[in-house]
Amino acid sequence: MGESLAGQLLLASPALQDPNFARTVVLVSLHSDEGAMGLVLNRPSSVTVSEAVPQLEQAVSDAERVYVGGPVQPTSVVFLAEFLDPSPAGLLVLGRIGFPAPDAGIEELMEATGRGRVFAGYTGWGEGQLDAEIDQGDWIAHAALPEDVFTDVPEELWSAVLTRKGGSYALIARMPPDPSVN
Repeated sequence: MGESLAGQLLLASPALQDPNFARTVVLVSLHSDEGAMGLVLNRPSSVTVSEAVPQLEQAVSDAERVYVGGPVQPTSVVFLAEFLDPSPAGLLVLGRIGFPAPDAGIEELMEATGRGRVFAGYTGWGEGQLDAEIDQGDWIAHAALPEDVFTDVPEELWSAVLTRKGGSYALIARMPPDPSVN
């Protein structure tokens, strides 16, 4: 394994054939010799947090949607937040952004976080799998910004980050989903 990609973004390259990941942007949460885990940041569902997980409704913005975090354990709930006070954080991934400790209560989270997002499921890779996929050109790594994690326009995130990366990636950002109909 090379350097850990925890806290970085992975952008699905146009060559990635898995429909679960077409044009996705993944925030890598963990990356070690044992594998990797992350959350897809740009796949909001049609379900609101108040419908799916009412106990977390007060910890997110009004009418916030549940995001599809990935195909692994799609019925699990993952809460990602920006902590004002890091004491109830279990794992910080990007600056003050991370996951609450397992024993953190809802009231404690509401007081300790500035903004949050709820995900159903997550992405996961086994030992060496993510590194192999990057070597094959399936993923493009880039530095994450807090604004990427909590974007208000998730449908534009993939193109926006590729444009920010610049060079030939800015050209890829403007490529239509199906270049054959261009």
